Amino acid sequence: MNKVILAFIAVGLAACSGVPSDINDDKVFFAFDSAVITPESRENLEKQALYMKVNSDQDVILEGHCDERGSTEYNLALGALRAGNAAHVLINEGIEPERIKTISYGKERPQYPGTGEEVWAKNRNSTTKISE
Repeated sequence: MNKVILAFIAVGLAACSGVPSDINDDKVFFAFDSAVITPESRENLEKQALYMKVNSDQDVILEGHCDERGSTEYNLALGALRAGNAAHVLINEGIEPERIKTISYGKERPQYPGTGEEVWAKNRNSTTKISE
């Protein structure tokens, strides 16, 4: 019964608050050498949480990514922190932890080719993927 009520409330929220129609490939970005969630990123993740409340049958994988600088080991750890911090925001917004998985790709799977600050800034992210 509680799940039915929560689903009803979530659908009502979706109609009123601009819940995204899809969160697959949504990204939140990070500063160099940081896993701190910015206010802008928090807002994006809060919208993702609303989407997940409305779409309670969907789980996500949060992928942590880094730019090409630094060692492989360091960037794998930093990517894990980025994905983990994004997951904590979703959990704090009421998403069940079992619906969220995290993985770090560090610098091993750059999403944007090239080098330089503009490209590096894009590659410093946590990317949300809808779990299949």
